[in-house]
Amino acid sequence: MSSQFRLVGEKRFGPFFLTQFFGAFNDNVYKNALIILIAFQLGDPSTSNTLINLAAALFILPFFLFSATAGQIADKYEKSRLIRGIKLMEIAIMCMAAVALVTRNITALMALLFLMGAQSSLFGPVKYGILPQHLKPEELVGGNGMVEMGTFVAILVGTLLGGLLIGIDEVGTHWVAGTVVVLACVGYVASRGVPEAEPADAKLRISRNPLAETWANLKFLRSDRTVFLACLGVSWFWFFGAIYLTQLPNYTRLTLGGNEQVVTLLLTLFSLGIGVGSLACEKLSGGKVEIGLVPFGSIGLTVFALDMYFAVGAPVSGELIGAAAFLGQPGAWRVIVDVVLLGAFGGLYIVPLYALIQMRASPAHRSRVIAGNNILNALLMVLSAIVAAGSLAAGLSIPQLFAVTALMNLAVAAFIYGLVPEFLVRFVAWILVHTLYRMKKNGLERIPEEGPAILVCNHVSFVDALVLGGCVRRPVRFVMYHRIFDIPVLSWFFRTVKAIPIAPAKEDEALLAKAMDEIDRELGEGNLVCVFPEGGLTADGQIGEFKGGVARILERRAVPVVPMALSGLWGSFFSRARGAAMGSLPRRFWSRIHLDVGTPVAPEQATADGLREAVAALRHRP
Repeated sequence: MSSQFRLVGEKRFGPFFLTQFFGAFNDNVYKNALIILIAFQLGDPSTSNTLINLAAALFILPFFLFSATAGQIADKYEKSRLIRGIKLMEIAIMCMAAVALVTRNITALMALLFLMGAQSSLFGPVKYGILPQHLKPEELVGGNGMVEMGTFVAILVGTLLGGLLIGIDEVGTHWVAGTVVVLACVGYVASRGVPEAEPADAKLRISRNPLAETWANLKFLRSDRTVFLACLGVSWFWFFGAIYLTQLPNYTRLTLGGNEQVVTLLLTLFSLGIGVGSLACEKLSGGKVEIGLVPFGSIGLTVFALDMYFAVGAPVSGELIGAAAFLGQPGAWRVIVDVVLLGAFGGLYIVPLYALIQMRASPAHRSRVIAGNNILNALLMVLSAIVAAGSLAAGLSIPQLFAVTALMNLAVAAFIYGLVPEFLVRFVAWILVHTLYRMKKNGLERIPEEGPAILVCNHVSFVDALVLGGCVRRPVRFVMYHRIFDIPVLSWFFRTVKAIPIAPAKEDEALLAKAMDEIDRELGEGNLVCVFPEGGLTADGQIGEFKGGVARILERRAVPVVPMALSGLWGSFFSRARGAAMGSLPRRFWSRIHLDVGTPVAPEQATADGLREAVAALRHRP
């Protein structure tokens, strides 16, 4: 994890990090002060519910209106100058906000919230577009984790400060007014150090019709299915999170019986959880984009969001209590644990998705892809405000709304993972590798980052494919014996991950021909195909004879062949070391296993004997 903290001290990341930090800090001083002003200084709860949800919608609406144009601007112009211009805009908006705060003009404060959203919508494509230009691919997860951690620490501090300042009797709005102007100026000073980032497409013509460009942006976003569905996953997170965070003040007041101190405490703990989860991504993913963490995060979101419904009793009445008194209430610590873990699993969910979008998006269109993502985010967040306001108006309590949203999250997660089996495979593989084994990987960078290739590996156990799938960063199509492929229940999983069933010619010649056609089609589409040339599990721990299947594949399509070797799985529960695999209880857990990847072999040199020797040499490497 030291690698990601190191970035803060470097010019290519540090000034940008501080600029983003102070921007998020300032936004949340203002927004939390305004929400608490509405929630606790307007006597009618129904009015405050409406105004709070309207405030959420007003801040998000500009992301839908202006993100497409903002993405074009970010791709066309040099990004450090754009950042400084956007920060000057923030200073102007906050000066107007200071006047509105001092005069307690709610209408003006709501209008300025819309302008803050407009300024943030311009910054979004620049923020996520500049990271891949200044960071190495292996630093993207750490950099995104730092940005998310910094953002939510800023939310934490800003939320805390905004709540404390607005609570000062009589002069609270004056303190908030001065603070937001000072923070805007500090953010501009930090932006002066952001290094240049060349425009992605200086010849790009900016559309004068933002609505037409918004539609074109969404159509372009759909051209890459994985990126598009990752954007949908990010947008759903903001729908989910917006419902919880927007309702938290009234949830605290009406259900927990807490005052402003309790709201601030819960928002602070949620932000700490997000920060911890975001930073943990770097360690859990080994510095790579690990989408297996996404299902893990979504499961945690559902579990702890649903528990917030069961953690409280009937709505309270009477005098509101402070943070110290709240901590002494029955069930208070259960709510606190739910809030912290909700944030932590949110960090595990969102950071890999952002990194995946940045990594998979075309550099020439990256900012517009980010803008398209922001448009989807805005649509879902505005929808969340509408759904929340409508549900509460229809008679649902806030805890009931939380429970419904948690169940919706479960349904949406199942839908997305069904559409993108890569997420499911990575999740199962990640769980396997990190619970049963200690994995050491060498030479993964030798696997081509794009284009077709055949992976060949020795076959030691029934989990070899899962282990390989959890280590190789690209999706892999595994060729497997058809009788294993057809096992009930497991067959659904194998079909979902697009495994290719195969049979020997003497057993089913038609299926063999079909498998060869399918392998050729996958390679033709630029995918990785993994073959276990021994044709079955080893019975003695040694590498058996390599069959001629790889040569037949290469006759139809000449592609590189990458030798790989697994070590340490012989003797495991899934191997045949004690007779039939899985025939007895497991005797060891968290064993050390190795995956070694060799130099790709040219297709004309890829003979069965030569590949076996290459795999054997890797397997016996000291």
